[in-house]
Amino acid sequence: MLSNTSPIYGPHSYESTRGPVMAMAQEARSLQLPRLKNTTSKENDDRLTSNPSYRGSLRSLSTRKQHKKPFPSGTSWRAKAVLELIHTDVCGPMRTPSHEQNRYFILFIDDYSRMTWVYFMREKSEVFKVFKKFKNLVEKQSGRSIKVLRSDRGKEYNNSEFDKFCEEEGIEHQTTVSYNPQQNGVSERKNRTVMEMARSMLQEKHLPKAFWAEAVYTAVYLLNRCPTKAVQNMTPIEAWSGKKPSAKHLRVFGSICYVHIPTEKRHKLEEKTEKGIFLGYSTQSKGYRIYNLKTKKLIISRDVEFNEDAMWNWMKKK
Repeated sequence: MLSNTSPIYGPHSYESTRGPVMAMAQEARSLQLPRLKNTTSKENDDRLTSNPSYRGSLRSLSTRKQHKKPFPSGTSWRAKAVLELIHTDVCGPMRTPSHEQNRYFILFIDDYSRMTWVYFMREKSEVFKVFKKFKNLVEKQSGRSIKVLRSDRGKEYNNSEFDKFCEEEGIEHQTTVSYNPQQNGVSERKNRTVMEMARSMLQEKHLPKAFWAEAVYTAVYLLNRCPTKAVQNMTPIEAWSGKKPSAKHLRVFGSICYVHIPTEKRHKLEEKTEKGIFLGYSTQSKGYRIYNLKTKKLIISRDVEFNEDAMWNWMKKK
């Protein structure tokens, strides 16, 4: 359902019928970002802060794993421009494959902006191929070249093919010391945050685990549009692209929705809408990603109505 080659990027705009405040509130519980209201314009700030459901949702997740104390932040070098330093990490294998039969995902994080891209893979051996696609994408978008790539010492990164490519492209490949993943702390923390958000979103609407990739995809999409302490007074997507993101199109992940069927694609007596499940945002067009409950396929549509309070009973046969 998710393309292996389509990363998360782009301040898209959408039109829909209701619920940006509710969606922001719902996802805030997963994001654990009290400064979420700073993401958008003053008009959106006012709509958020005046809404009880938003204020009530700014709670941390009730259960958090205990992690080792990270290295002091003062020892970390920060990039002064985009693509000076890229952090990367692989997560997986997942016990349940996605609908595209993927079991891994890989993150790339720009140190300067904290902009994050995610790709999905069936095997770790795909890392090199995915990195080349990522490099081509971001260098064309930014007009800059990747200077430093920081990863762990996994075989998917630490091999002659990868090393030769980095050398030829003038990329310094930094790897962590064995058993010290803290040295790649930015990607380790982002990986953990994305997984916690994805898990929370799946549980919120009782979605099947096979939708984990859609949840991960959406988590990264939201994080790119929310403030982070690493970037002062702006979101990652604004620091990367210079464009302030909108919150008007945000909806609650996993909600039941109704997709309008164009007149030319239906008979006069047929239903005007089809029921689906909202599974995120399209990066190729200005539309929503919808799982059609009738056809069991993913579609992209802009003309969608949402019931954000409802959830689908997945025990139903139809």
